[in-house]
Amino acid sequence: EFVVNRTNAALNVGFKPYGPIAVSFPATSGKSFRMVFSKSNGFGLAEVLLSETPVVENYIEKTLAKMFQTPLPYWHEYQWADQAVVDNNSLVIDPATVVDLTKFMSATGQLNWDIPAGDWTVMRTGMLPTGVQNGPASPEGTGLEIDKMSKEHVASHFDAFLGELLRRIPAADRKTWKVVVEDSYETGGQNWTDGMIEKFKTNYGYDPLPYLPVIQGEVVGDQNKSDRFLWDLRRFIADRVAYDYVGGLRDVSHKNGLTTWLENYGHWGFPGEFLQYGGQSDEIGGEFWSEGELGNIENRAASSAAHIYGKVKVSAESFTAGDKPYQRYPYIMKQRGDRFFTEGINNTLLHLFIQQPSDDKIPGINANFGNEFNRHNTWFSYMDLFIGYLKRSNFMLQQGKYVADVAYFIGEDAPKMTGITDPELPAGYSFDYINAEVIHNRVKVKDGRMVLPDGMSYKLLVLPKLKTIRPELLAKIKELVAQGANILGPAPERSPSLTGFPEADAKVKTMAAEIWG
Repeated sequence: EFVVNRTNAALNVGFKPYGPIAVSFPATSGKSFRMVFSKSNGFGLAEVLLSETPVVENYIEKTLAKMFQTPLPYWHEYQWADQAVVDNNSLVIDPATVVDLTKFMSATGQLNWDIPAGDWTVMRTGMLPTGVQNGPASPEGTGLEIDKMSKEHVASHFDAFLGELLRRIPAADRKTWKVVVEDSYETGGQNWTDGMIEKFKTNYGYDPLPYLPVIQGEVVGDQNKSDRFLWDLRRFIADRVAYDYVGGLRDVSHKNGLTTWLENYGHWGFPGEFLQYGGQSDEIGGEFWSEGELGNIENRAASSAAHIYGKVKVSAESFTAGDKPYQRYPYIMKQRGDRFFTEGINNTLLHLFIQQPSDDKIPGINANFGNEFNRHNTWFSYMDLFIGYLKRSNFMLQQGKYVADVAYFIGEDAPKMTGITDPELPAGYSFDYINAEVIHNRVKVKDGRMVLPDGMSYKLLVLPKLKTIRPELLAKIKELVAQGANILGPAPERSPSLTGFPEADAKVKTMAAEIWG
């Protein structure tokens, strides 16, 4: 049984909107096969192909060519079951036999290759834009999205856009411009960048070139090795989006006397790891709507990233909404705001205020998103009571340190937009999510608690129910346990990566036995 989901054809949830559904099942013989659809929703299939040649299951999704179809990908998304390994090596590509033909290609695109004997498949690989455009923007400011895995392209974009404002507006006239804002990421995935091969080699210690056919669904080595390569690819993308996009924009902003503010998640096609992604920004923000699900994961994502990366202020795009104009008021907003104060929000950004230049045009200029925090609203004259409460709450919550008893490790998989609390905490206790980077670089143990340089501390580290962990991280966890840290969770079984395979798996098993017994 499998699911076919191509309900959202927008490019920002996949630059191959109708990419093939790749399903792998054990070898089966028969004269005829039947597919039974339990629910079709009016959609159909253009073609069904059955083949004895193995295919990388869900390779379109695993390469981020097609991403989660709705705004809230929870923790278990982007995780796939292990595939059965085909025992007939003649049906898969041997990575040792892959030949790079680049050196045989002329500048005019002519291939001059003395082909060895045998049957060969020639595959040409190149890089194209995903087709996603920025928005909302004026026609003059609309174009293709930049490469989010390149500091050079980010700096070029800054110079062409914000750089023009800096050059045209005298410094004396832009004293209030202090922050560059990165809203929630909604521009889809990408899986390639300039200099990708060499950068990948540096990160993972092996040449990805023989495994490039995996991106097109071909099995290289075996299903296990192919999936490990794709795991490395997705992790590489998440790292680069964090360090080169968020970190790159932060660096170029600092050079121009500005800081960055970021919502560390994305409702449409987010390719990163939300904690690492947020950690590279100067400030972090979440969001919540006046009703509905939006806010369920975004604010904990923001506050956790702020806490583990040493940031005091945790903002939230607050009380936003869609439709129902002028039907909400502070009495029904307060409870929603209070909930997210308890999740770590301590800086309220009202959504939305639009200046009202006219007195004779009522109710004035408003947007289809957000509540109307402006002077033409009937309760505007009483709003200072509500604003005063929010300001006092913000001030008090920014004093001292947030108290979280437990750190839930989110795992190393990517993309990742939230964590999981398994098991759930009893009432009266709170938590943060934590990632591998912070465990590696910022956690120490003091008096039985895991402490961070900025003062946050946790009594317990909870590991998710995953079979995989990279040996470098497990070695750090082993070190923390030896220093007195408390760990709850199952023993991992292997590394998810192709790096150091198979020796890395043996290291994980050995250390797991030493820690868990």
